[in-house]
Amino acid sequence: MPRPAEPQAAYDVAKVRADFPILSRSIHGSPLVYLDSAATSQKPHAVIDTISEFYRTTNANVHRGVYALSAQATDKYEGVRKKVVRLIGAKQTEEIVFTRNTTEGINLVAQSWGAANLVPGDEILLSEMEHHSNLVPWYLIAKRTGAVVRFLPITDDGCLDLRQWDTRFTSRTKVVSLTAVSNVLGTINPIAEIARRAHDDGALVIVDAAQAVPHTRVDVADWDADFIAFSSHKMLGPTGVGVLYGKRALLERLEPVLGGGDMIRTVTFEGATWNDLPWRFEAGTPNFADVVGFGAAIDYLESLGMDAVRRHERELTRYALDRLGELPELRIFGPSDPERQAGVVSFVHNTLHAHDLATILDRRGVAVRAGHHCAQPLMERLGQSATLRASFYVYNNREDVDRLVDALQFAGEYLSRG
Repeated sequence: MPRPAEPQAAYDVAKVRADFPILSRSIHGSPLVYLDSAATSQKPHAVIDTISEFYRTTNANVHRGVYALSAQATDKYEGVRKKVVRLIGAKQTEEIVFTRNTTEGINLVAQSWGAANLVPGDEILLSEMEHHSNLVPWYLIAKRTGAVVRFLPITDDGCLDLRQWDTRFTSRTKVVSLTAVSNVLGTINPIAEIARRAHDDGALVIVDAAQAVPHTRVDVADWDADFIAFSSHKMLGPTGVGVLYGKRALLERLEPVLGGGDMIRTVTFEGATWNDLPWRFEAGTPNFADVVGFGAAIDYLESLGMDAVRRHERELTRYALDRLGELPELRIFGPSDPERQAGVVSFVHNTLHAHDLATILDRRGVAVRAGHHCAQPLMERLGQSATLRASFYVYNNREDVDRLVDALQFAGEYLSRG
């Protein structure tokens, strides 16, 4: 059953900004404008303080000690798993595996499920807008099994071309793996519809949710994907923590891809048996202190309300598209409708290289990403070697967008003078 909508309270971005100490910094003498949250987000006091407090008061290894400190650390670690269940609407903690990041989650599925289920000639369907994290793991398993990687094309405005579904999804398609939100175009993909189509024909569905879970309310029951992966560091939490959600019946059939402590039930001279879910996939000492910090990030986002986060970013994206559209020398990629676009806007200048522009923007205190954004096939599809990317989050405001536009105008005039 879909979860009820959150009440629509006023979003106080000034109050939010005060929670992020790094936003008081100056860069090259100008106040910092941070527009690279698609790469990694900034961290609020609540997360920084929680990690510090954990190390000062609760630090001990988890799942191993019978003493009080270890039990307290374990409770905090496992408590975050319950928060993840609540955040994404999972059914139980057994469906939540802590990983290092989104990439590791997708690799786990590709290596474990793929090795057991793919045979020569089977097809893996991706899209042209995938990030390398959702490309390379499938290239690796395809090379190992003899499977074939195919691609669902995108339209010129950066949306999935679902009219091509029947020509790309065949009787040999065993898995569909795609992003929920493009890290380059900001495109929001219709995951529930794609999962329905794929499941109707018996294929597995995996979702790279790294740019979705931090920015909008995700309900795994609505999506009905078999696995989704996302990262803590893109949603106000620390680096080195990710989540792989999987339907329990599927996770129970997967073999671990990493062996070691804590993922075993028994080890003898003859062999080993595996622990229960989800620990069988968490070999070795986990990054427990940062998992606890991740829990503080979830609390913070839920205090804002994920619906409110989405509304704020949608309005900021609308404003950014309008302001950037005032500069005729720019070409903007992706959907022009903020309803179909998350807080990511990519563009190029008609004469100046993205790296040169980004360098000048930095001198004005504006931090944006320039390059292929770990999506080289998409760059090829767009006919570009690099773009500039501005990505927004809970702490950005209209003044940030205005500073970006002012800096672009300055950079264009400065570099055009030669």
